[in-house]
Amino acid sequence: MRVALINPRFHLPIDTRTTAHLGLAYLGAVSERRGDEVVIFDSDIEKEPVADFILRFRPHIVGITANTPQVKQAWRTARQIKEVYDCPVVLGGPHVSVLPEESCEKPYVDIVVRGEGEESWVELCNLLENYLKDQPEYHTEAFLHPENEILKDFLGISYKTSDGQIHNNPDRTPIADLDSLPWPAYHLFKMQYYTNLQPATDHVDGARSFSIMTSRGCPYRCTFCSQSIMPIKWRSRSKESVLAEWRHLVEDLDAQEIGILDDSANIRVKRLEEIANGLIEQNLNHVPWIFVNGIRANLATKELMALLKKAGLRRTAFGVESGDPEILRSIDKKVDHDTIRQAFRNAKEAGLETIAFMIIGLPGETRETMQRSIDFAIELDPMIANFSMMTPYPGTKVYEIVKRQGRFLINDWEDYVFFDQKARYEMGEMTAELVEEMYRKAYRQFYLRPSPIIRRLKTKDFWHNLPRNMRIALRTFFPSKEKAGLRKSIEAEGAI
Repeated sequence: MRVALINPRFHLPIDTRTTAHLGLAYLGAVSERRGDEVVIFDSDIEKEPVADFILRFRPHIVGITANTPQVKQAWRTARQIKEVYDCPVVLGGPHVSVLPEESCEKPYVDIVVRGEGEESWVELCNLLENYLKDQPEYHTEAFLHPENEILKDFLGISYKTSDGQIHNNPDRTPIADLDSLPWPAYHLFKMQYYTNLQPATDHVDGARSFSIMTSRGCPYRCTFCSQSIMPIKWRSRSKESVLAEWRHLVEDLDAQEIGILDDSANIRVKRLEEIANGLIEQNLNHVPWIFVNGIRANLATKELMALLKKAGLRRTAFGVESGDPEILRSIDKKVDHDTIRQAFRNAKEAGLETIAFMIIGLPGETRETMQRSIDFAIELDPMIANFSMMTPYPGTKVYEIVKRQGRFLINDWEDYVFFDQKARYEMGEMTAELVEEMYRKAYRQFYLRPSPIIRRLKTKDFWHNLPRNMRIALRTFFPSKEKAGLRKSIEAEGAI
């Protein structure tokens, strides 16, 4: 069959990274293994209208990914497809996994895959292919006719039959054997059009920057984390599987950097040590790599950090979140500040660059608690302090807290990313003005110190990225107004 996988255009502020979508890369790989002809259409880099692509490729099925700020663009894409071509349109991703009926109610969305998508996608394609064998004419309405009951026992999906009824089937068990998955199909992407993993920091050819996933799931359930909607069971690939893919990236794809995208890569320290030793033994440690989403501070021992550095690790991040002890306890982080301090010391002693992820405006915050976060970031003194304003994503505990006790300042999923440096909610005495003030203060107070300035000026990558870094600095340190031009461009694509 002909399979189209689409990443809808993601309207982000300038200077954000654009990398190949790992989820679609996996779906493309399992589709190719099934024998399908696969095209990945990434609207972020494609110039051709999606409708023209669909008419040219004429797929038997289309899969569209969607996170929260992207979901309306996914709906627009689905509508554009249905207006010119008849085939099942399937949505997947974190947002639709939490709110499947919202998408199923759209007349141009047929099926929603919830949670991990590879097994569901293969099974769905198998069912569709078997159905088409006996159909001289193909219509999605007939495939989804309630009398056929084709999807009746299909796990992990929500769908709309042609009579308009929405069905929510039971969940699918998360994939147990991650080694059974093929490697991501990077050859399906136009890699030359992407940035590297952390363009604000590094100067690397985007076509030689690759992501790898060595584990899935997270046993922790932080109240603010959008990943908490995904499987709680942590599963890992074998050392042999990871090292084989790593060698493929280095030797076959000429990787210049590799980013581990795991949510919790160091849950089993012994396993990570085995991978690190394997990289050293197989001479794969000459290519620098980073933990894009960070690792657990409570499992970042001095010995582990030194070994990872020897294995080629350049940089790691830690989720610090708050410098206030009570706020840290309230978000179920299950780590204390002394442990975080020690993790940063261990990483720095090993010669690793560090990033601290900080959140401004968590539920219950005051000016004093937010100032403690700023002060703690300065005490830790990472290479990068990444401050963000709390965004209550659907499916998280914070989202439910705000619904009950606060007031959302956003009434559109697109606004989750559209408002640049804008508070997303208010609660009690924590106003939007206060959160935005403390957010800007955090960046100014941390970065406009002599040591961070001198440190950045000494790096070659800073000078390579100087125009970009100046734009980021101006936008971050000073208030910005809503970008009316961006909003108009979104609205021009159709109101939903």
